Amino acid sequence: MLNVEKVKIMTKLAAYEKGEGRSYLPISKYYRTDYIGLAMIKNFFLISIAYAVLAALVSLYFLDELLENIHKMDLVGLGVKVIIGYIVLLIAYSVLVYVIQTVKYSRAKKSIKNYYMQLGRLTKIYAKEEKRVQSRNVFRRDKI
Repeated sequence: MLNVEKVKIMTKLAAYEKGEGRSYLPISKYYRTDYIGLAMIKNFFLISIAYAVLAALVSLYFLDELLENIHKMDLVGLGVKVIIGYIVLLIAYSVLVYVIQTVKYSRAKKSIKNYYMQLGRLTKIYAKEEKRVQSRNVFRRDKI
């Protein structure tokens, strides 16, 4: 006999796993601090690479001007400006990444909680069916 409630729950779970669960289920394997910390580390490396590439491109663009005026330039001041620009960019993006990843993690946890509740309901249905089958088998053995 087909259990309609079980089929509905299984359909919802499968749809969740194919849809938003695809991005949320991997998040559930992390603690909040680990997930956000990993995102912050990735942010640090990506911002560092992006800033280095951007600085290289700007330097190449102004290469003629740099080479002509290098003896007149305040190189220490330029270096300080470059480092301050890097730190400001890093702090700004780190705050942005922290906020975004915190919101994403909390949404994922709420969604995963509902998913696990549905799994619990499905487990209870299976346990009831298993108990019913075992009681039938015991009843049949007694008749033999």
